[in-house]
Amino acid sequence: MDAALEQVKQLAANADQTTRQRLMAALHKLAYSIEDSNDTTRRYGHLNLQTAAIKIGVDLGLFRFLAESESPLTVEEISKKTGVETQLMNRILRYLAAIHAAEEVSKDHYSASNVTRNLAEKVTEAAPQYQVLPTFLKKTTYRNPTNEMHTAFQDAWKTSLHAFAWFADHPEHLAPFNDYMALRRQPDLSWLTVYPVKEETKGWDPERPVYVNVGGGVGHQCAQFKEKYPDVPGRVILQDLPHSIAEALPTPGVENVVHDFFEPQPIKGAKFYYMRGVLHNHPPYKVRKLLENTKLAMAPDSILLIDEMILPETGVNANAASIDLTMLTAFASMERTEAQWREAMNDVGLELVHTYLYSSQNYESVMDVRLPRHE
Repeated sequence: MDAALEQVKQLAANADQTTRQRLMAALHKLAYSIEDSNDTTRRYGHLNLQTAAIKIGVDLGLFRFLAESESPLTVEEISKKTGVETQLMNRILRYLAAIHAAEEVSKDHYSASNVTRNLAEKVTEAAPQYQVLPTFLKKTTYRNPTNEMHTAFQDAWKTSLHAFAWFADHPEHLAPFNDYMALRRQPDLSWLTVYPVKEETKGWDPERPVYVNVGGGVGHQCAQFKEKYPDVPGRVILQDLPHSIAEALPTPGVENVVHDFFEPQPIKGAKFYYMRGVLHNHPPYKVRKLLENTKLAMAPDSILLIDEMILPETGVNANAASIDLTMLTAFASMERTEAQWREAMNDVGLELVHTYLYSSQNYESVMDVRLPRHE
C-alpha cells in the first residue's frame, strides 16, 4: 500500500492544476466507496466540529505560528504563544492532527502539515449561513430563494441588511472574504488570453468607448486590458459605486466613473460592456434588470462580455457546486449552465453568440453576447 501511495504522490507532484483536482476527487471517491455506515455517519456528523476547530486555529493564529516555525513546537510553547491553557491546547492540537490540519511528530510535539500551511493563508467564514440552511429551507417550504433580502444569510447573522451591506458594516468579516476572492481568482487565467480583442476592434473609432468595465471594483480588469492592448483605440471606462471608485487604481488612460449598474447605462454605443462575476451575485429579477439596462445602451456593433462560471450539465465538481449553494444562501442567486445563461439572455432579447473557456478547472468562461441580427 505504501508503494501505491508513493506513486500517487509522485503523480500529483508532476500534475497540472486540473489533473491534480481530478486526482483528489478520484481519491475522495475511492475513500468514500470503502466506508461502512458508521464511517459515513461519523464523517458527516463531525464536519461542523472540523469547521469549528479550524476557526479556533485561525482565531488563535495557530496555523501561521506552526507554519513559520523551522522546527517542531511543544504544546507548552504553543500555549504560551497563543495564550491557551495547556491542557486545552493539547486537546485541540490532538484533534487538528487527527484531521491532518497539523502534524504530530512525537508526544506533545507538533509541526506544520501541508494543510497547516494552506490554512496559514486567509480563511473566510461562511459556516453560520450553511448551518441555518436546513431550517431556512424547511421554513420556506423548500422553494428556490428569489429574494436577496430573505436568505439564510439574514437568518444566520440576525440582520435585515443585504449581505454586501452587512459586510461593509463588519470589516472583520469583509477582510477575509476579500482575501478568499483574491485567492480564488488566478491572475494568469483571464478572458484576455482567449478572446479575439484585436479582431473585434479592428478599425474602431477612437472617439467611441471601447471597453466599459461594469461593476469593476477598483479597476484590476481595466488595468489588465490597458496593459495587454495599449494600442486599441477608444475610451476605457471603469464603473462602480462611490466607495470602490474612491479606491480605484490610478491606471493611465482609464476613466473612473461612479455608476450604479441597476440604473440606466450612461455610456452609449461602447464596443465592449464587460462584467466579471457580477450577475452571479444577484437573483434572477435583478439579473434581468442589469441586462436590460445594458441592452438599451448597446449599438448594433456592441458586445456584452459576461465573464462567469458556466456549469456543465452533468458531473459538476464539488467546489463549483459549493459556490452555487453559497450564492443561494447569501444572495438568492445561482451559478448557471450554458442553457440557463442562454435562457437569461433570450428573456431580454439578447443572443449568446459564443463562449470562450479560459479555466476548465473552475468552468470560467467569457460569453460573447450581442443584439440579435435583425435589430
